[in-house]
Amino acid sequence: MYLVKPARPTRLAAAALATAAISLPFAAPAFAADLWPARVQALYDIDFNGINVGTFEFNSSHDGQNYTLNGAGRLSLLLGAIKWSGDTRTTGDMAANATQPKSFTFGYAGTGKSGSTRMAFASNQVTQVLHEPPSPPKEGIVPVQQQHLKGVLDPLTAIMAVSRGTDGNPCDRRIPIYDGKARFDLVLSPRGMVRLSEQRPSGQPGEGYVCRVKYQPIAGHKADQETKYIAASEGIEIVLRPIPSANVFVPYKVTIPTMAGNATLTSRRVDITTPAHQQIALVH
Repeated sequence: MYLVKPARPTRLAAAALATAAISLPFAAPAFAADLWPARVQALYDIDFNGINVGTFEFNSSHDGQNYTLNGAGRLSLLLGAIKWSGDTRTTGDMAANATQPKSFTFGYAGTGKSGSTRMAFASNQVTQVLHEPPSPPKEGIVPVQQQHLKGVLDPLTAIMAVSRGTDGNPCDRRIPIYDGKARFDLVLSPRGMVRLSEQRPSGQPGEGYVCRVKYQPIAGHKADQETKYIAASEGIEIVLRPIPSANVFVPYKVTIPTMAGNATLTSRRVDITTPAHQQIALVH
């Protein structure tokens, strides 16, 4: 999240995008596979203290039984002196009206450092985690126990789940996430509505739901000042835009206050292909 740790913004941003996932604690999000868009392509701008520092792309596709999700983050800080990129991929099944992740990979490369994390899932829990290079135990880290790996979502499956339509307020949620190192819950509560702008009319509702997000660390974190600051923050928000014709909510904007300033992700363009092959373009 800080300029000296360029890997943090994208991982926390991905987590924040996942905050509205339709999920109860230790339960996978349920929805009918035939109502999920056949394809979603989304591009977000990442700003830090009002200055653009990169982009985040999210793509999803599914055939009614299997889904594939891809995320790509690119950061350039201090006039290009620090560069960082991260690519994430998840595969899974849609069975019994629920998402079931099968695999998750996250690879990153930055100034003088690179690595990857791989996870496998079975029976609604994480069954394997591999880090390259290997990540030895670090002093002061709250240990991850076996019970922490049950019923969790990887970050990309959670981003997918954020889009499922619901009759109630999409901000009334709790989501359990494990990214291969940290286990945490993100708890949403309603904060209001906001008018959204578009470069050209899309025919979709122009108001979004503003959700307050509370970060609750559970395991895999260090109980340092950074973690305490984020956990105590009342300023983390996600704005969700309803798209009734596609039965989805689209993350419009994510705001994450940090000790060094505000990090934001703002939607630039979202292209949706509905199950009926209708094309919806949102340009902001």
